Amino acid sequence: MKIVVINGTEKRGVTYALKEKFLSSLSCDADITEFYLPKDCPNFCVGCTNCFTQGEHVCKDREYIGVIEQAILQADLLVFTSPAYVMHATGAMKAFLDHLAYRWMPHRSAKEMFGKRAVIITQCLGAGGKTAAQDIWHSVSWWGVSYIKVFTVALMGDIVWDNLAPEKRAKIERKMCRLAWKISNINFVKPARTCVACKFKFMICRLIIKSVYRKHPDSIDGRYWERNGWLGKSRPWKR
Repeated sequence: MKIVVINGTEKRGVTYALKEKFLSSLSCDADITEFYLPKDCPNFCVGCTNCFTQGEHVCKDREYIGVIEQAILQADLLVFTSPAYVMHATGAMKAFLDHLAYRWMPHRSAKEMFGKRAVIITQCLGAGGKTAAQDIWHSVSWWGVSYIKVFTVALMGDIVWDNLAPEKRAKIERKMCRLAWKISNINFVKPARTCVACKFKFMICRLIIKSVYRKHPDSIDGRYWERNGWLGKSRPWKR
């Protein structure tokens, strides 16, 4: 199994400890590739829209995004981690997700994404863990991923992992182990099932793309959908 981890911070705090516990608890040998933000994607998306109008290859940050994207496309399991900063995902995580806006379904979602599985791990001091996870969930679901598990922890006291009360840390670790056990028992040879909500979003996008493509046959998104057969009877979740 190939696992790609996108860490929303380079800090090795509670979120890092949760992620390490999850990976170590998987009851299988895995090929793990990790990226740390912002180190591996240091620049903001500037909204030039070149990825939409000319193609992702012209992105000014393609040297960073291309490497991460290829790893994601080849992975069986995607893991996203982020502490909550002002009740949302880190700015570095948001900047990374902005770079992949062209992979949203209304544009050029990769067919590989429709069979993938993802885990989102967040933690916060008090509140914000769920909204931080939601920031990531929105992008991942619009890439075409249906199987997404969220694990979030709210700490009300000390945020240093090793200083947590033993009973508190043990409780969190048990929950994480249950999630890891569930993931490790998945048959990754078989792609994840695409849910009804994802199919519905795809069909709405298909109608929009089809309409635009009739009026603008040079549309890069329209040509992409036509090339994949999605404007006809082909669907990315059918293999």
